[in-house]
Amino acid sequence: MGEYLDVAVEVSLKAGRLVKDMSKEILSVTLKGEVDLVTEVDVISETLIVDGLKARFPNHGFLAEERGGIQVESDYTWIIDPIDGTTNYAHSFPVYAVSVGLEYKGEVIVGVIYDPNLDELFTAEKGRGAFLNNEPIRVSSVSELDRSLLATGFPYYFRKDPERILRYFTDFSLKAQGIRRAGAATIDLTALACGRFDGYWELGLKPWDMAAGTLIASEAGARITKLDGSKLDIRVPEILATNDLIHDQMLEIIGESLGR
Repeated sequence: MGEYLDVAVEVSLKAGRLVKDMSKEILSVTLKGEVDLVTEVDVISETLIVDGLKARFPNHGFLAEERGGIQVESDYTWIIDPIDGTTNYAHSFPVYAVSVGLEYKGEVIVGVIYDPNLDELFTAEKGRGAFLNNEPIRVSSVSELDRSLLATGFPYYFRKDPERILRYFTDFSLKAQGIRRAGAATIDLTALACGRFDGYWELGLKPWDMAAGTLIASEAGARITKLDGSKLDIRVPEILATNDLIHDQMLEIIGESLGR
């Protein structure tokens, strides 16, 4: 997997630095949905990443946020988010990242997330641990929910179905030490992986939001499931990710919320 990781790192760094350099030069912002933004820089970043990967791996498939799927007969699929946190980016709020994951026969085996504002490069290969700027990382050791700092995000369909989302937020707010909503799933998952957050949940995610980040977090010791505790599927839009120690406690709160 070394070559895959090296190339993923190369294109992620190039894209991330480009995105940051262009952050004060956004030429156009359009809407994909009621509140779902896309900038011209998203498209430029995605083109850079896809073209760079295709040049090295022309027989691989691609699933990218802006252009969708590029299907070929291959066991390998690159899953790309050119800017995770586009709304932040469009408002000059410096919380966003570039995400590149490689899926092999339905399992993510390589993950790279680059935060150009902090110059933090998170990497992982299946079975080989997770790293931040080439140093090993591990999830936190907090074992009680009331001592935990949690993260979440609100889906783009929030205005159409706020009740369930706010119920989770309210219930966890009363049980945890604090909750943060950064607006980028990649930032939340990498923060979990290196112990900054203890747990994270969200609805409405896409494969490119989760692919690289879930591998990095799991390789750092995280437990990751759907909200009902069943096996995670990055094509099902929900996630619960924790340091493992508070996972059952969070599942209990979610169950109580759903029961009301």
